[in-house]
Amino acid sequence: QEVTSVKEIGRQTQSFAEQLKGLQDILKNPKQRGVLGEYYLETVLKNVLPPGMYQIQYPFENGEIVDAAVFINDKIVPIDSKFSLENYNRLVHASDEERPAFEKTFVNDLKLRINETAKYIRPREGTMDFAFMFIPSEGIYYDLLTNKVGAGEDDNLIQRAASKNKVIIVSPTSFLAYLQTVMQGLKALSIEKKAEEIQKRVGELGKHLQTYETYMQKLGVTLGTTVNHYNAAYKELGKVDKDVLRITGEAPGLSPEVLPMPEKEE
Repeated sequence: QEVTSVKEIGRQTQSFAEQLKGLQDILKNPKQRGVLGEYYLETVLKNVLPPGMYQIQYPFENGEIVDAAVFINDKIVPIDSKFSLENYNRLVHASDEERPAFEKTFVNDLKLRINETAKYIRPREGTMDFAFMFIPSEGIYYDLLTNKVGAGEDDNLIQRAASKNKVIIVSPTSFLAYLQTVMQGLKALSIEKKAEEIQKRVGELGKHLQTYETYMQKLGVTLGTTVNHYNAAYKELGKVDKDVLRITGEAPGLSPEVLPMPEKEE
């Protein structure tokens, strides 16, 4: 039984090794690697945003296509997936003597990718004045973030890309945080819009109450006039009673009932 179990473990290990080799083969192919990066990007978007808020492979007017676009109200946030793996692997496995040259090559490669992403910033076509460059590798992003790669005198490549090119470099984890922040911002914006709508409706309600008060004042005046007419009519009826008394010597005995004037409560 133990021998059989060891053989089974061996077969599973061999299967895992073949799967890893297959994954390595995929990552060696730039086109397939790009597809994998786009898959990661779509997965993050799908897990955070509703379907109508983003689009994969968004086309621009000149026919160029960005990997994804997020729609925020009437604005578009372009997102391009970049996976610069070959030069990064050369850098990681380079000796101390070779490292400066490989780092320069890798940084130049990233700068090209940043410029490629920046071309999708097109306010004339409704985009925001920034774009996301999605790197589906936490290792590469971490090295950029901690200045292990691409460090300048006062900043790193991520900061330079954001300030100079308006390109925000993100990894799957940081991009998820950005998207969640966007969603919270949209909720706050929705609440603000609802508050503005409520204020508008309250203003209209105030106008309606003023109009209602005007009509009630008119009604009060009308009621006062009606009471005056009623009391005046009863006074005339009292005079009729006296006239009958003079003529017949016997009065009907009418007792006019005078109504009080309506009082307006303050």
